[in-house]
Parts: sequence; structure tokens; C-alpha cells
Amino acid sequence: MTAPIIFLNPNGLANVTREIEKTVRALRAQDDAPVVFETLRAVPGGIVTQRDSDRAAIAVEGYVAAHEAQASAFVIACYSDPGLHAAREVTLKPVIGIGGAAMATALARGSRIGVIAASTRGMPRHWRTYHAMQLGGAIAGERAVNLGVAESGEREAALGKLLATARLLRDEDGADVIVLGCAGMTPLRAELEQMLGVPVIDPCSTAASLAFGVVRERGLA
Repeated sequence: MTAPIIFLNPNGLANVTREIEKTVRALRAQDDAPVVFETLRAVPGGIVTQRDSDRAAIAVEGYVAAHEAQASAFVIACYSDPGLHAAREVTLKPVIGIGGAAMATALARGSRIGVIAASTRGMPRHWRTYHAMQLGGAIAGERAVNLGVAESGEREAALGKLLATARLLRDEDGADVIVLGCAGMTPLRAELEQMLGVPVIDPCSTAASLAFGVVRERGLA
């Protein structure tokens, strides 16, 4: 039996994990690897600060090390990709971060990326990552909606703020592709794209599609 792709949500929010699961299962083809979803409890309430991300990184690496034999691949379902490099040190299985997958997909759809962050407190950490990836010049701008991770995907609470922020990124910053900078925003991708008229990238969807393809290519599914 094919080992599953394990999706790790390190932000401690089970409701966000459920939304990620809905998104991923809608993308999974019959012949793709099975999927498993885990909510890690290292950072209750969502990953916002660098300290949050660093705490989550330890939990992610520890989980991957303990479950390496039970998985065909791992997906870190947090835009900051906490623990990505540490996890890759403890397994030869593919480890995919949704943030990196989103950036790669955005560059395939446009040339000036606009990012919607959940909180201004997380933006300095994001920019450090962009510069480390040598992508700082491709980011047209990043703006925050200042919502909690849990509410960033709730239609009533978040859609209007996400739409207004995306329009500023498009019209004032010149972005031609929008990245949702939080896993919690995943339920609203399609609706935002329809309203905006430019590609909107959901990191969870792009990472899932990549993981299915990588596992298939390696002959594990």
C-alpha cells in the first residue's frame, strides 16, 4: 500500500486543518497517494511572529524525524515554511513548504507578485525569506489584513478585507499575480480570483499539486 503524503499544520488550529483538508482532497486524483492531515500543537492560535515560527520549526522537524518511515512525502502547511530545512536533514522523502511552492507557482503565472499577509507582525519575517530566496525583486508589495489565522478564511470576516487589500496590491503596487500569505485563507481563493481578474495563488493548493506530482514521478504512488 502506498504511504501517504502527510500534511502538517503547525499552527495548532484544527479548523484551519479541516479547511486545508477540503482543499487538498478536492485536488486529489483517484490514483494519487493517500493523504493524512496532522495539527501540531506547538503554537496554539496561529504562527505570527519569528518566535512562533521558530517554535513551530522544532515541532515540524521532530514530527518528520519520528514519522519518516510512514510517509511518501511531507507538506508543511504554513506560509512561513517553518522547519523546512531541518526536516530535509532528517529524511530523504520530499518535504515541501507551501510558501516556496506558492512563490514558484506565482512566478509561473506573473512577474510582479503581491502578497496578502494575515498580520503586519509577520511581514518582516516574510521579507527575510523573500530575500533569502533571492526573490525580493519579484515582490511588488506585501500588505496585511490584520486578521487572526483562524478568521482569515472566514467569508464574512475576511473576504472584503482580502479583496480590498488585493486591489491595492494590483492597482497601486502593480502586482499581476496575488499570493495568499496564510494557509487559513485557502477557502477564498477562487472567489477572490473571479473578483480581481488576475491569478490568485493559494499556497495549500499549489503545494498539494506539487506533492502529488513529485510522489507520482518517484514511483511511490
